[in-house]
Amino acid sequence: MTEKIDKLRNVALAGHGGAGKTSLAEAMLFKAGVISRFGKVEEGNTAMDFQPEEIRKQQSVSSAFHKYTWNKHTVTVMDTPGDQNFISAATTCLPAADSIIIVIDGVDGPSAMTEVVADCVDKHNLPSLLFVNKMDKERADVKAAAQACEKALKRKTVVVQLPIGTEADFKGVVDIVSKKAYIYGEDGNPKATDIPSDMADDVETAREEFIENIAELNDELLEKYLEGEEITQEELIKTFRTGILSCAFSPVLCGSATKTIGVDLLFDFINSALPSPADRGAWTAKDANGEEITIEPDPGGPFYGFVFNTIVDPYAGRLSLFRVISGTLGKEGTFLNVNKDTKERFTQLLEIAGKEQKPISEALPGSIVAVAKLKETFTGDTITDGREVMFEPPAPMPPVISFAVSSKKQGEDDKVHGALRKIMEEDTGLQLKRELETNETILSGRGLVHIETTIEKIKRKFNVEMEINTPKVPYRETFKKKIRVQGRHKKQSGGHGQFGDCWIVLEPGPKGTGFEFIDKIVGGSIPKTYIPAVEKGVLEASQKGILAGFPCVDFKVTVDDGSYHSVDSSEMAFKMAGSIAFKKAAEQGAPVLLEPIMKISIVIPEEYTGDIMGDLNSRRGRVLGMDTEGAKQVINAHVPMAEILRYAPDLRSMTGGRGTFTLDFDHYDEVPGDLAQKVIERIKAEQNG
Repeated sequence: MTEKIDKLRNVALAGHGGAGKTSLAEAMLFKAGVISRFGKVEEGNTAMDFQPEEIRKQQSVSSAFHKYTWNKHTVTVMDTPGDQNFISAATTCLPAADSIIIVIDGVDGPSAMTEVVADCVDKHNLPSLLFVNKMDKERADVKAAAQACEKALKRKTVVVQLPIGTEADFKGVVDIVSKKAYIYGEDGNPKATDIPSDMADDVETAREEFIENIAELNDELLEKYLEGEEITQEELIKTFRTGILSCAFSPVLCGSATKTIGVDLLFDFINSALPSPADRGAWTAKDANGEEITIEPDPGGPFYGFVFNTIVDPYAGRLSLFRVISGTLGKEGTFLNVNKDTKERFTQLLEIAGKEQKPISEALPGSIVAVAKLKETFTGDTITDGREVMFEPPAPMPPVISFAVSSKKQGEDDKVHGALRKIMEEDTGLQLKRELETNETILSGRGLVHIETTIEKIKRKFNVEMEINTPKVPYRETFKKKIRVQGRHKKQSGGHGQFGDCWIVLEPGPKGTGFEFIDKIVGGSIPKTYIPAVEKGVLEASQKGILAGFPCVDFKVTVDDGSYHSVDSSEMAFKMAGSIAFKKAAEQGAPVLLEPIMKISIVIPEEYTGDIMGDLNSRRGRVLGMDTEGAKQVINAHVPMAEILRYAPDLRSMTGGRGTFTLDFDHYDEVPGDLAQKVIERIKAEQNG
């Protein structure tokens, strides 16, 4: 069993969109004989990008999984999205991998999303290698890409392959470790050859740098190196792998996915240098007391699994993908969902192969498998037949933009909510809430494209059509002047009439206090039983202010006088009197419009600081301060919500996609007079329709 685990590899392809991750996955599957036709992203026929949204956009929107065998090693490949709209699908799956292949565009080098992936790799302490792709393109440069990645990844890079030929003449690879050269023919197969004479000096320099980098990891080797003694190839390779597994550096390979140049060498490298589940070792979990414990990848131990992805199909039901951490799982059985404290039964164990699922008979530690139709199990859950422990799920990436969503067809609101809840089971980057004040359903995500793609997916999967709009800003109203008024309600009809009379004092209250009601009636001018009715009338009337119909906050009302009729007075009459009094006081109390102010934290490279500060000022923002976070700057500021509803694409544009931000409500503040008038006029026009 242990030998089987040693031959397993779980490798995630990650990096920025457009670098060629899906093309590389296609090349790997084709080269390994898993698929018979080499599909192309632009033709929409790859094994990994099979969803209609992916085919139309020519980019991955969710993670895909496939398996191949090469030289008796079984490798699960995870093709993760690289676009910032869908990067949350990558960060959810990366912890289930044992190593990451970060695919880099050989022309453009790393991008902002490379940094996001690097942060995730660093957080989970995963070994990584760089595959510099598109070496057949103009201006592709493996050394420049490696140098740029060293800064972005915060991890040393070691070049272990050099390209033979450039641009359209790129035809092979020199392996620095073995000192062998490989030329690829039209059929995509390599032929071992001598190192080209014009590359001899470059190869020797790269070999010397390689030896120096490896020697630094081992005191004995370093001593040999400094004293000029020969270091054996066996010593180099052994220490080289140790360095990869300990995350001391990321080796740099190169090739062309579309021409399958370098793919077979990548296979060999995965087998020989990247970790197996046994190499990765124990996983950390917490027991019922919150104490940390370790779970070893023992095939004979209790079963432990971690659910890292969910696929929702309207016909097949929910498909739960998980990694087996320990134990051996059979093709059917029962386990406990620790998070939900409920038992789940499955009748078939599945292996994911692109858009297909294949039944399998067992799963060992390190296996990536799936089961269908679990009732209570979702992404992030721990499943087991042993001791109750929990693996910590990766925190979902915070949403950066929100839209009000609604049904296109009248009477389908329940369908919309049901479809959204289901789609959120497979996309942890989405958040949903109901804004009672504006009567809107708010869907938040990683970008406009993320939201639009979600709407498309819901239409395809659940036949529910939706539309999106910019959310309404939940303004408030308050008062700046103290005023005393009378509220009198008198109505005479046959039989008993209605009579309620009260005097109230309305005055501003401290910020954030909401509403305060004070009873100062003396002498029984209003019976005690009617005082709550006055308060209720004031409170209900205050839910619609006189400026633009927004709830009133931060004010105090004192009832200090009034009169009643022994026959005609009632709770309803005094409620009406309270409402009348408030409306009269609101008109005379110098009402003002308040807007929500958000606390924003923006993380950017230092060179963009000036641009971001200037932009915040243009949005009526107030910078609170700046902090340093590694090589980046963190700007904290207060900004009106109305000015920042679509900030995500603007920040992306200003920083080349390298800026991120989080947003939280902080407080309400007065809208400046001229702007308030425009807002009031716009809202009244909308209300009048």
